[in-house]
Amino acid sequence: MFGPGPPRAALLLLGLRLSALWSAAAVEIYTSGALEAVNGTDLRLKCTFSSFAPVGDALTVTWNFRPRDGGPEQFVFYYHVDPFPPKRGRFKDRVVWDGNPERSDASIILWKLQFDDNGTYTCQVKNPPDVDGLVGSIRLSVVQTVTFSEIYFLTLAIGCACALMIIIVILVVLVQHFRKKRREERAHKVMEIKSKEEEKFNQENKVSVFLEDTD
Repeated sequence: MFGPGPPRAALLLLGLRLSALWSAAAVEIYTSGALEAVNGTDLRLKCTFSSFAPVGDALTVTWNFRPRDGGPEQFVFYYHVDPFPPKRGRFKDRVVWDGNPERSDASIILWKLQFDDNGTYTCQVKNPPDVDGLVGSIRLSVVQTVTFSEIYFLTLAIGCACALMIIIVILVVLVQHFRKKRREERAHKVMEIKSKEEEKFNQENKVSVFLEDTD
């Protein structure tokens, strides 16, 4: 009567452990979250992932798009061993694969941004048997001109670094110039001193010779 109890309990415990392991081993997606780009430019939509299972030919990557002003979700890109760009729709001839599954990279590049590209881009990676996990998302804002953001801080930092390098180079050149000038002045003074000493010595010799002749 009580014989089947322990095996059932063991199976239940094993199932719970496997379920916990499965949920803990889900694919994790990493994206930038929010991006801002200028109309007409190209943009790399970065998506990286981590998976407990080895990456193989079963891995698939799916990119979709939800417009900011609403409407149905639209297909953007699909990858499975080879890239499969869209053959119709707004993203036709505008999306290329820029990922590397072996490096856990599932990124794409979107060409010639338009204002109606504003919206949310989702990146989903499945690597059987690791197929669960959250979908990564990127909120894109296409603007006429870029606002004061990270790109300006980066430009400012690069400009300051270049200016600092120029100042350092100028200071080094000036220091070397003044050092050379001081060495030349010292050498000139030494030559003057030697010349005066030689002149004095010659005069003393002339005097001594004159005295000897008079004697």
